[in-house]
Amino acid sequence: MEIVLVLILVAVLLAGTATFVFFGRRDRGVPVEPPPAAAPLPTTLVKHQSRPDVEAQPHVEVEIEATIEADELAVDGLEALLVEAPVERPSFRDRLGRARGLLGGYLTSVMSRAGIDQQTWDDLEEGLLRADVGVSTTTALLDDLRAKVKADGIKDPSALLDVLQADVAARLGGFDRSLRYAEVAPSVWLFVGVNGVGKTTTIGKLAKREIADGRTVVLAAGDTFRAAAAEQLTMWAERAGADLVRGNEGGDPASVIFDATERARSRHADVVMGDTAGRLHNKSNLMEELKKIRRVAEKGAGTVTEVLLVLDATTGQNGLIQAKEFTDAVELTGVVLTKLDGSAKGGIVLAIQQDLGIPVKLVGLGESIEDLVEFDPDEFAAALFDRS
Repeated sequence: MEIVLVLILVAVLLAGTATFVFFGRRDRGVPVEPPPAAAPLPTTLVKHQSRPDVEAQPHVEVEIEATIEADELAVDGLEALLVEAPVERPSFRDRLGRARGLLGGYLTSVMSRAGIDQQTWDDLEEGLLRADVGVSTTTALLDDLRAKVKADGIKDPSALLDVLQADVAARLGGFDRSLRYAEVAPSVWLFVGVNGVGKTTTIGKLAKREIADGRTVVLAAGDTFRAAAAEQLTMWAERAGADLVRGNEGGDPASVIFDATERARSRHADVVMGDTAGRLHNKSNLMEELKKIRRVAEKGAGTVTEVLLVLDATTGQNGLIQAKEFTDAVELTGVVLTKLDGSAKGGIVLAIQQDLGIPVKLVGLGESIEDLVEFDPDEFAAALFDRS
């Protein structure tokens, strides 16, 4: 009984205390209910959002605007990295591993000797020939090298290779490798070559680069005999943002090129890039068709300023034979050498320029768009004879 009375007394005391605290907090204007949990901020904030709770607490508004500004700066910085950051140009040294590897064995053999002997000359000759420099060019290089060794008294193998590297670079120099534009647009660039050398891909990459430089481009699907070529060029036109003119399958390629120049003139485009069928270089009738395309293109609204032969570097001396045939047919202005990064026969560059007098203007050093680069004789020679 006494325990029950104690419990009742404690309950009465607690109730009285709670009542006193409640009325005391109310009289002082203190909220008697706990504040509601703050709602999480949205993941995406919109500027100038109207929110009563923010307006009631100015310091919160400042914090939110500062957060928005910081987020926007971060996003802008990321976009700048993704969009505006320049793509690094591939280096010849990094991409000519196979060509350097083949020649490197012979260079190592030369460097391993204390002086210059007959075996030195044999190694250099074999290395240059295996790299597809060609017989005539190899002979000319070694004849010049012997004369310089005798005249300058060169006895050190390293100095010998330095002279050979400089001679290779000099023989590759002296050409205008720039792509030419007509004084009055549009300029017409024709691309020729056999099947499988990367002609259509080269056009797509070059179109994207020209558009990135601020020029407008029309692509002409002149390979009307192979449906896949037109489809591939259509894909590249969409990727590059270029206009496209294609004809009916099996139609007249020359008329497609002509129509493309007319469209380029009507739309004030700068460049027309004309694809052509992958011709077998030993078929005279196909070469006659190329001549026709060139003539018809000249009669249109544009001016043919480039006729570029696209060659696969891995074909070596076969590419030189193709170059001779195409030069006779359409008066080439330059060569685009694709797949140079995957070839041990990089010496074909020397053979083309020495035997035909045609400059290699562009080379492919990989699969991506930025891997189609201007040919640099000094960088090429340095990569080929690199001994580091």
